[in-house]
Amino acid sequence: MNVKQRSEAQPGQLVKVLKGRDAGTVNVIVQIVDDRFVQIADGDKRKFDQPKRKNVQHLELLPMVSSEVVHSLQESGRVTNAKLRHAVLVYLKSESSEAEEKGD
Repeated sequence: MNVKQRSEAQPGQLVKVLKGRDAGTVNVIVQIVDDRFVQIADGDKRKFDQPKRKNVQHLELLPMVSSEVVHSLQESGRVTNAKLRHAVLVYLKSESSEAEEKGD
């Protein structure tokens, strides 16, 4: 499964941190370093200018990719912290509404 995850990781994709100090938080991939590592940021505790280098095996790749973040990275190679925060917030809202529908 990890081999599959590595090839699917892409900039703009949301991830849940599984290991480390940030475990349980949702972040956005801002850069692919190589086949094992990515740079992640959430725009709040971890800004775009100081991304965290994470092993892909320590992340859960979420099925959501922020088109705003991808577009911004393609256009200028940068993304604002506000867009990162927005992408995380949208995911968390959709997650909580799904949980309510299931009755959790």
